[in-house]
Amino acid sequence: MRSTRIRAAALLAVAGLALTGCGRDSGGEAGDEGQGEAIEDGKASGTIEVWAMGTEGEVLQDFAAAFTEANPDAKVEVTAVPWDAAHDKIANAIAAGETPDVSLIGTTWMGEFAQAGGIEPMPEGLVDEADFFPGAWESTEVGGTSYGVPWYVETRALYYRTDLAEQAGWAQPPATWDELHQFASDLQTKGGVDYGLQLQAGNTGAWQTMMPFAWSAGAELTDAEGAEYTLDSPEMVEGLDYYSSFFADGLSSTDKLDPGELESGMANGTIGSFISGPWHADLVEEAGVSPDQYALAPLPGKDSAPGNSFVGGGDLAVFSDAENKDGAWKFIQWLSEPETQQAFYDEVGDLPAVQAAWDTGELADDPQLQVFGAQLEKASSPPAVPTWEEVASVIDSDIEKVTKGEMSAEDAVKSMQEQAASIGTGL
Repeated sequence: MRSTRIRAAALLAVAGLALTGCGRDSGGEAGDEGQGEAIEDGKASGTIEVWAMGTEGEVLQDFAAAFTEANPDAKVEVTAVPWDAAHDKIANAIAAGETPDVSLIGTTWMGEFAQAGGIEPMPEGLVDEADFFPGAWESTEVGGTSYGVPWYVETRALYYRTDLAEQAGWAQPPATWDELHQFASDLQTKGGVDYGLQLQAGNTGAWQTMMPFAWSAGAELTDAEGAEYTLDSPEMVEGLDYYSSFFADGLSSTDKLDPGELESGMANGTIGSFISGPWHADLVEEAGVSPDQYALAPLPGKDSAPGNSFVGGGDLAVFSDAENKDGAWKFIQWLSEPETQQAFYDEVGDLPAVQAAWDTGELADDPQLQVFGAQLEKASSPPAVPTWEEVASVIDSDIEKVTKGEMSAEDAVKSMQEQAASIGTGL
Protein backbone atom coordinates (compact mmCIF):
# COMPACT_ATOMS: atom_id res chain seq x y z
CA MET A 1 0.00 0.00 0.00
CA ARG A 2 3.04 2.25 -0.36
CA SER A 3 1.58 4.46 -3.10
CA THR A 4 -1.73 5.17 -1.46
CA ARG A 5 -0.77 7.38 1.50
CA ILE A 6 -3.16 10.24 1.10
CA ARG A 7 -2.33 13.84 1.83
CA ALA A 8 -3.68 14.27 5.37
CA ALA A 9 -2.99 17.98 5.47
CA ALA A 10 -4.95 18.63 2.30
CA LEU A 11 -7.93 16.62 3.49
CA LEU A 12 -7.98 18.44 6.81
CA ALA A 13 -7.92 21.70 4.94
CA VAL A 14 -10.97 20.64 2.94
CA ALA A 15 -12.85 19.78 6.13
CA GLY A 16 -11.91 22.97 7.93
CA LEU A 17 -12.69 25.72 5.44
CA ALA A 18 -16.03 27.42 4.81
CA LEU A 19 -17.40 29.66 2.09
CA THR A 20 -17.94 33.28 2.99
CA GLY A 21 -20.73 35.26 1.39
CA CYS A 22 -20.34 36.57 -2.13
CA GLY A 23 -22.42 39.00 -4.09
CA ARG A 24 -23.26 36.90 -7.12
CA ASP A 25 -26.95 36.52 -7.93
CA SER A 26 -27.69 32.80 -8.28
CA GLY A 27 -30.75 33.33 -10.39
CA GLY A 28 -32.72 30.68 -8.50
CA GLU A 29 -32.51 28.14 -5.73
CA ALA A 30 -29.85 25.46 -6.07
CA GLY A 31 -31.43 22.21 -7.19
CA ASP A 32 -34.45 23.86 -8.82
CA GLU A 33 -33.21 23.49 -12.38
CA GLY A 34 -32.46 19.75 -12.56
CA GLN A 35 -29.51 18.43 -14.55
CA GLY A 36 -28.02 20.45 -17.38
CA GLU A 37 -28.33 19.73 -21.08
CA ALA A 38 -26.24 16.85 -22.37
CA ILE A 39 -22.92 17.81 -23.93
CA GLU A 40 -22.38 17.31 -27.64
CA ASP A 41 -20.62 14.23 -28.96
CA GLY A 42 -17.14 14.58 -30.34
CA LYS A 43 -13.72 15.55 -29.10
CA ALA A 44 -12.96 18.47 -26.81
CA SER A 45 -11.47 21.62 -28.26
CA GLY A 46 -10.17 24.96 -27.07
CA THR A 47 -8.35 25.91 -23.90
CA ILE A 48 -9.60 24.32 -20.67
CA GLU A 49 -8.50 26.28 -17.59
CA VAL A 50 -8.30 24.13 -14.45
CA TRP A 51 -7.64 24.90 -10.80
CA ALA A 52 -6.48 22.03 -8.60
CA MET A 53 -5.10 21.89 -5.07
CA GLY A 54 -2.53 19.87 -3.18
CA THR A 55 -0.67 17.06 -4.91
CA GLU A 56 -3.37 16.98 -7.60
CA GLY A 57 -2.51 20.51 -8.66
CA GLU A 58 1.16 19.65 -8.87
CA VAL A 59 0.80 16.62 -11.16
CA LEU A 60 -2.38 17.18 -13.16
CA GLN A 61 -0.76 19.27 -15.92
CA ASP A 62 1.58 16.46 -16.96
CA PHE A 63 -1.06 13.80 -16.33
CA ALA A 64 -3.48 15.60 -18.71
CA ALA A 65 -1.12 14.97 -21.64
CA ALA A 66 -3.02 11.75 -22.34
CA PHE A 67 -6.25 13.75 -22.64
CA THR A 68 -4.80 16.27 -25.08
CA GLU A 69 -3.26 13.44 -27.10
CA ALA A 70 -6.75 12.03 -27.56
CA ASN A 71 -8.20 15.54 -28.09
CA PRO A 72 -5.53 17.33 -30.18
CA ASP A 73 -7.60 20.49 -30.58
CA ALA A 74 -7.82 20.94 -26.79
CA LYS A 75 -5.29 22.51 -24.46
CA VAL A 76 -5.40 21.96 -20.69
CA GLU A 77 -3.90 24.68 -18.51
CA VAL A 78 -3.66 23.74 -14.81
CA THR A 79 -3.07 26.26 -12.04
CA ALA A 80 -1.93 24.76 -8.74
CA VAL A 81 -3.69 26.47 -5.82
CA PRO A 82 -2.72 25.95 -2.16
CA TRP A 83 -5.55 24.39 -0.14
CA ASP A 84 -5.40 27.10 2.50
CA ALA A 85 -6.04 29.76 -0.15
CA ALA A 86 -8.40 27.81 -2.40
CA HIS A 87 -11.71 28.58 -0.74
CA ASP A 88 -11.40 32.35 -0.79
CA LYS A 89 -9.82 32.31 -4.25
CA ILE A 90 -12.77 30.41 -5.68
CA ALA A 91 -15.33 32.56 -3.83
CA ASN A 92 -13.71 35.76 -5.04
CA ALA A 93 -13.50 34.48 -8.60
CA ILE A 94 -17.22 33.63 -8.56
CA ALA A 95 -18.08 37.06 -7.18
CA ALA A 96 -16.01 38.78 -9.86
CA GLY A 97 -17.20 36.52 -12.68
CA GLU A 98 -13.58 35.64 -13.42
CA THR A 99 -13.41 31.90 -12.88
CA PRO A 100 -11.50 29.17 -14.68
CA ASP A 101 -13.50 26.51 -16.50
CA VAL A 102 -13.24 23.70 -13.97
CA SER A 103 -11.92 23.22 -10.46
CA LEU A 104 -11.35 20.66 -7.76
CA ILE A 105 -13.93 21.43 -5.04
CA GLY A 106 -13.86 20.18 -1.46
CA THR A 107 -16.87 17.95 -0.84
CA THR A 108 -18.13 20.15 2.00
CA TRP A 109 -18.15 23.21 -0.28
CA MET A 110 -20.55 21.92 -2.93
CA GLY A 111 -23.77 23.19 -1.37
CA GLU A 112 -22.33 26.63 -0.71
CA PHE A 113 -21.00 27.17 -4.22
CA ALA A 114 -24.15 25.76 -5.84
CA GLN A 115 -26.36 28.05 -3.78
CA ALA A 116 -24.16 31.00 -4.75
CA GLY A 117 -24.88 30.18 -8.39
CA GLY A 118 -21.20 29.71 -9.06
CA ILE A 119 -21.17 26.16 -10.43
CA GLU A 120 -23.17 24.40 -13.14
CA PRO A 121 -25.50 21.43 -12.76
CA MET A 122 -23.87 18.35 -14.26
CA PRO A 123 -25.05 17.66 -17.82
CA GLU A 124 -27.58 14.89 -18.23
CA GLY A 125 -25.91 11.57 -19.02
CA LEU A 126 -22.34 12.78 -18.56
CA VAL A 127 -21.53 9.87 -16.23
CA ASP A 128 -23.53 7.10 -14.58
CA GLU A 129 -24.24 7.68 -10.88
CA ALA A 130 -24.16 3.91 -10.30
CA ASP A 131 -20.47 3.79 -11.25
CA PHE A 132 -19.49 5.77 -8.14
CA PHE A 133 -19.44 4.96 -4.44
CA PRO A 134 -22.87 6.09 -3.16
CA GLY A 135 -21.57 8.31 -0.36
CA ALA A 136 -19.22 10.10 -2.71
CA TRP A 137 -22.01 10.79 -5.18
CA GLU A 138 -24.16 12.24 -2.39
CA SER A 139 -21.53 14.95 -1.85
CA THR A 140 -22.31 16.37 -5.32
CA GLU A 141 -26.08 16.61 -4.82
CA VAL A 142 -27.80 19.81 -3.76
CA GLY A 143 -31.58 19.71 -3.61
CA GLY A 144 -31.61 16.58 -5.76
CA THR A 145 -29.38 18.03 -8.51
CA SER A 146 -25.76 16.97 -9.01
CA TYR A 147 -23.40 19.90 -9.42
CA GLY A 148 -20.24 17.96 -10.10
CA VAL A 149 -18.58 14.56 -10.27
CA PRO A 150 -16.59 12.81 -7.49
CA TRP A 151 -12.89 12.64 -8.38
CA TYR A 152 -11.20 10.91 -5.45
CA VAL A 153 -12.36 9.65 -2.07
CA GLU A 154 -11.20 8.75 1.41
CA THR A 155 -12.92 7.02 4.29
CA ARG A 156 -12.20 5.80 7.82
CA ALA A 157 -11.60 2.30 9.18
CA LEU A 158 -10.49 0.66 12.44
CA TYR A 159 -6.74 0.40 13.06
CA TYR A 160 -5.72 -2.03 15.80
CA ARG A 161 -2.65 -3.75 17.23
CA THR A 162 -3.05 -7.39 16.25
CA ASP A 163 -0.45 -8.67 18.73
CA LEU A 164 -2.17 -6.96 21.66
CA ALA A 165 -5.59 -8.05 20.40
CA GLU A 166 -4.43 -11.67 20.33
CA GLN A 167 -3.05 -11.25 23.84
CA ALA A 168 -6.50 -10.01 24.83
CA GLY A 169 -8.16 -13.06 23.24
CA TRP A 170 -9.23 -11.57 19.90
CA ALA A 171 -8.13 -13.46 16.78
CA GLN A 172 -10.61 -11.50 14.63
CA PRO A 173 -11.61 -7.84 14.76
CA PRO A 174 -14.93 -6.80 16.31
CA ALA A 175 -17.95 -6.71 13.99
CA THR A 176 -20.70 -5.16 16.15
CA TRP A 177 -21.05 -2.30 18.61
CA ASP A 178 -21.16 -4.69 21.56
CA GLU A 179 -18.05 -6.44 20.32
CA LEU A 180 -16.20 -3.16 19.77
CA HIS A 181 -16.87 -2.05 23.33
CA GLN A 182 -15.76 -5.43 24.69
CA PHE A 183 -12.74 -5.37 22.37
CA ALA A 184 -11.62 -2.01 23.78
CA SER A 185 -12.18 -3.22 27.33
CA ASP A 186 -10.23 -6.44 26.77
CA LEU A 187 -7.34 -4.55 25.22
CA GLN A 188 -7.03 -2.69 28.52
CA THR A 189 -7.65 -5.48 31.01
CA LYS A 190 -5.85 -8.26 29.12
CA GLY A 191 -3.71 -6.50 26.52
CA GLY A 192 -2.18 -3.97 28.89
CA VAL A 193 -3.01 -0.76 26.99
CA ASP A 194 -4.07 2.46 28.68
CA TYR A 195 -6.84 3.16 26.20
CA GLY A 196 -8.56 0.43 24.19
CA LEU A 197 -10.04 2.70 21.51
CA GLN A 198 -8.80 6.26 21.19
CA LEU A 199 -11.58 8.49 19.83
CA GLN A 200 -11.74 12.25 19.32
CA ALA A 201 -13.34 13.84 22.37
CA GLY A 202 -14.19 17.09 20.64
CA ASN A 203 -12.59 19.95 18.71
CA THR A 204 -12.70 20.50 14.95
CA GLY A 205 -13.80 17.47 12.97
CA ALA A 206 -15.00 15.32 15.89
CA TRP A 207 -18.29 14.88 14.03
CA GLN A 208 -16.43 12.85 11.37
CA THR A 209 -15.64 10.18 13.97
CA MET A 210 -18.93 10.32 15.86
CA MET A 211 -21.39 10.47 12.95
CA PRO A 212 -20.56 6.99 11.59
CA PHE A 213 -22.12 5.57 14.75
CA ALA A 214 -25.16 7.80 14.41
CA TRP A 215 -25.48 6.91 10.71
CA SER A 216 -25.23 3.21 11.62
CA ALA A 217 -28.12 3.74 14.04
CA GLY A 218 -30.17 5.28 11.22
CA ALA A 219 -29.71 9.01 11.88
CA GLU A 220 -30.15 11.58 9.11
CA LEU A 221 -28.70 15.08 9.28
CA THR A 222 -31.35 16.75 7.10
CA ASP A 223 -34.65 15.91 5.49
CA ALA A 224 -34.62 14.48 1.96
CA GLU A 225 -34.79 17.93 0.35
CA GLY A 226 -32.02 19.39 2.52
CA ALA A 227 -34.45 22.10 3.61
CA GLU A 228 -34.31 21.39 7.36
CA TYR A 229 -31.85 19.88 9.80
CA THR A 230 -33.11 16.73 11.53
CA LEU A 231 -30.51 16.26 14.25
CA ASP A 232 -32.96 15.72 17.12
CA SER A 233 -33.79 12.06 16.60
CA PRO A 234 -33.63 8.91 18.75
CA GLU A 235 -31.08 7.51 16.29
CA MET A 236 -28.77 10.50 16.76
CA VAL A 237 -29.06 10.16 20.52
CA GLU A 238 -28.29 6.45 20.29
CA GLY A 239 -25.18 7.01 18.21
CA LEU A 240 -23.85 9.82 20.41
CA ASP A 241 -24.66 7.90 23.60
CA TYR A 242 -22.76 4.85 22.34
CA TYR A 243 -19.82 7.03 21.25
CA SER A 244 -19.65 8.73 24.64
CA SER A 245 -19.68 5.39 26.47
CA PHE A 246 -16.02 4.86 25.53
CA PHE A 247 -15.13 8.02 27.43
CA ALA A 248 -17.47 7.36 30.34
CA ASP A 249 -15.97 3.88 30.79
CA GLY A 250 -12.38 5.11 30.56
CA LEU A 251 -11.73 3.28 27.29
CA SER A 252 -10.79 6.51 25.48
CA SER A 253 -9.00 9.59 26.79
CA THR A 254 -10.83 12.92 26.94
CA ASP A 255 -7.53 14.77 26.50
CA LYS A 256 -6.65 16.40 23.20
CA LEU A 257 -3.65 14.51 21.85
CA ASP A 258 -0.59 16.38 20.66
CA PRO A 259 0.63 15.77 17.09
CA GLY A 260 2.27 12.36 16.90
CA GLU A 261 0.91 11.23 20.27
CA LEU A 262 -1.65 8.88 18.72
CA GLU A 263 0.94 7.15 16.56
CA SER A 264 3.52 6.90 19.35
CA GLY A 265 0.82 5.50 21.66
CA MET A 266 0.06 2.85 19.07
CA ALA A 267 3.77 2.05 18.85
CA ASN A 268 4.50 1.86 22.58
CA GLY A 269 1.36 -0.09 23.40
CA THR A 270 -0.56 2.55 25.37
CA ILE A 271 -3.25 2.83 22.68
CA GLY A 272 -4.78 -0.37 21.31
CA SER A 273 -6.91 0.93 18.44
CA PHE A 274 -8.22 4.05 16.74
CA ILE A 275 -10.32 5.13 13.74
CA SER A 276 -8.72 6.97 10.81
CA GLY A 277 -8.10 7.09 7.07
CA PRO A 278 -5.55 5.46 4.73
CA TRP A 279 -2.85 8.07 5.34
CA HIS A 280 -2.37 6.78 8.88
CA ALA A 281 -0.73 3.52 7.81
CA ASP A 282 2.51 5.32 6.97
CA LEU A 283 2.33 7.37 10.16
CA VAL A 284 2.04 4.41 12.51
CA GLU A 285 4.81 2.56 10.71
CA GLU A 286 7.05 5.61 10.88
CA ALA A 287 6.33 5.71 14.64
CA GLY A 288 7.69 2.19 14.99
CA VAL A 289 4.75 -0.16 14.48
CA SER A 290 5.83 -2.97 12.15
CA PRO A 291 3.41 -4.05 9.41
CA ASP A 292 2.84 -7.40 11.11
CA GLN A 293 1.85 -5.72 14.39
CA TYR A 294 -1.31 -4.01 13.17
CA ALA A 295 -4.27 -4.52 10.86
CA LEU A 296 -7.31 -2.67 9.56
CA ALA A 297 -10.96 -3.63 9.66
CA PRO A 298 -14.24 -2.06 8.52
CA LEU A 299 -16.03 -0.12 11.24
CA PRO A 300 -18.29 -2.34 13.34
CA GLY A 301 -22.00 -1.74 12.80
CA LYS A 302 -24.76 -1.67 15.35
CA ASP A 303 -25.57 -5.31 14.67
CA SER A 304 -23.02 -6.41 12.03
CA ALA A 305 -20.04 -5.20 9.99
CA PRO A 306 -19.51 -3.05 8.19
CA GLY A 307 -21.08 -0.10 9.91
CA ASN A 308 -21.31 3.27 8.23
CA SER A 309 -18.25 5.44 7.90
CA PHE A 310 -17.50 8.98 6.75
CA VAL A 311 -16.56 9.61 3.12
CA GLY A 312 -14.63 12.68 2.06
CA GLY A 313 -12.38 13.59 -0.82
CA GLY A 314 -12.71 15.95 -3.74
CA ASP A 315 -15.26 16.70 -6.47
CA LEU A 316 -14.85 18.30 -9.88
CA ALA A 317 -17.19 21.10 -10.96
CA VAL A 318 -17.59 23.50 -13.88
CA PHE A 319 -18.17 27.19 -13.18
CA SER A 320 -21.21 29.07 -14.42
CA ASP A 321 -18.90 31.71 -15.93
CA ALA A 322 -16.66 29.15 -17.65
CA GLU A 323 -15.71 30.06 -21.20
CA ASN A 324 -15.29 26.45 -22.33
CA LYS A 325 -17.99 24.44 -20.56
CA ASP A 326 -18.11 21.73 -23.20
CA GLY A 327 -14.37 21.11 -22.98
CA ALA A 328 -14.45 21.27 -19.19
CA TRP A 329 -17.16 18.61 -18.87
CA LYS A 330 -15.38 16.38 -21.39
CA PHE A 331 -12.20 16.68 -19.33
CA ILE A 332 -14.15 15.68 -16.19
CA GLN A 333 -15.72 12.81 -18.12
CA TRP A 334 -12.23 11.59 -19.08
CA LEU A 335 -11.00 11.87 -15.48
CA SER A 336 -13.97 9.68 -14.47
CA GLU A 337 -13.08 6.75 -16.71
CA PRO A 338 -11.96 3.69 -14.67
CA GLU A 339 -8.64 3.44 -16.55
CA THR A 340 -7.92 7.12 -15.90
CA GLN A 341 -8.89 6.82 -12.26
CA GLN A 342 -6.58 3.85 -11.77
CA ALA A 343 -3.74 5.63 -13.56
CA PHE A 344 -4.20 8.67 -11.33
CA TYR A 345 -4.10 6.41 -8.28
CA ASP A 346 -0.80 5.01 -9.55
CA GLU A 347 0.46 8.57 -9.97
CA VAL A 348 -0.50 10.16 -6.64
CA GLY A 349 -2.26 7.56 -4.48
CA ASP A 350 -5.76 9.10 -4.60
CA LEU A 351 -8.38 6.44 -3.91
CA PRO A 352 -10.70 6.31 -6.96
CA ALA A 353 -14.32 7.40 -6.64
CA VAL A 354 -15.28 5.07 -9.51
CA GLN A 355 -15.84 1.55 -8.19
CA ALA A 356 -14.64 -0.28 -11.33
CA ALA A 357 -11.17 1.24 -10.88
CA TRP A 358 -10.75 -1.04 -7.84
CA ASP A 359 -11.07 -4.26 -9.88
CA THR A 360 -7.44 -4.64 -10.98
CA GLY A 361 -3.90 -3.92 -9.88
CA GLU A 362 -2.81 -2.93 -6.38
CA LEU A 363 -6.27 -1.65 -5.57
CA ALA A 364 -7.63 -5.17 -6.01
CA ASP A 365 -4.75 -7.01 -4.33
CA ASP A 366 -3.59 -4.96 -1.34
CA PRO A 367 -5.35 -6.15 1.89
CA GLN A 368 -5.36 -2.70 3.48
CA LEU A 369 -6.74 -1.06 0.35
CA GLN A 370 -9.45 -3.68 0.15
CA VAL A 371 -10.61 -2.75 3.67
CA PHE A 372 -11.07 0.84 2.56
CA GLY A 373 -12.71 -0.28 -0.67
CA ALA A 374 -15.22 -2.40 1.27
CA GLN A 375 -15.85 0.46 3.70
CA LEU A 376 -16.51 2.91 0.87
CA GLU A 377 -19.50 0.82 -0.15
CA LYS A 378 -21.09 1.84 3.16
CA ALA A 379 -19.99 5.38 3.89
CA SER A 380 -21.92 8.65 4.08
CA SER A 381 -21.13 12.27 3.38
CA PRO A 382 -22.43 15.36 5.18
CA PRO A 383 -25.31 17.20 3.52
CA ALA A 384 -24.34 19.46 0.64
CA VAL A 385 -25.96 22.55 2.12
CA PRO A 386 -24.45 26.04 2.41
CA THR A 387 -24.40 26.16 6.22
CA TRP A 388 -22.95 22.73 6.93
CA GLU A 389 -19.56 23.96 8.21
CA GLU A 390 -21.25 26.25 10.71
CA VAL A 391 -23.50 23.46 11.97
CA ALA A 392 -20.58 21.01 12.06
CA SER A 393 -18.85 23.38 14.48
CA VAL A 394 -21.94 23.28 16.70
CA ILE A 395 -21.93 19.47 16.64
CA ASP A 396 -18.21 19.36 17.48
CA SER A 397 -18.75 21.61 20.49
CA ASP A 398 -21.65 19.60 21.89
CA ILE A 399 -19.83 16.30 21.32
CA GLU A 400 -17.07 17.59 23.58
CA LYS A 401 -19.55 18.49 26.31
CA VAL A 402 -20.95 14.95 26.20
CA THR A 403 -17.60 13.15 26.17
CA LYS A 404 -16.47 15.22 29.18
CA GLY A 405 -19.63 14.46 31.10
CA GLU A 406 -20.95 18.02 31.03
CA MET A 407 -24.13 17.19 29.08
CA SER A 408 -26.24 14.12 28.33
CA ALA A 409 -26.55 12.83 24.79
CA GLU A 410 -30.26 13.73 24.82
CA ASP A 411 -29.61 17.32 25.86
CA ALA A 412 -26.72 17.66 23.42
CA VAL A 413 -28.82 16.53 20.48
CA LYS A 414 -31.57 18.98 21.45
CA SER A 415 -28.97 21.73 21.67
CA MET A 416 -27.57 20.80 18.27
CA GLN A 417 -31.03 20.89 16.73
CA GLU A 418 -31.98 24.23 18.26
CA GLN A 419 -28.80 25.89 17.01
CA ALA A 420 -28.98 24.20 13.61
CA ALA A 421 -32.63 25.24 13.15
CA SER A 422 -31.69 28.82 13.99
CA ILE A 423 -28.90 28.72 11.41
CA GLY A 424 -30.97 26.95 8.75
CA THR A 425 -29.64 24.92 5.84
CA GLY A 426 -29.35 27.88 3.51
CA LEU A 427 -31.47 26.24 0.81
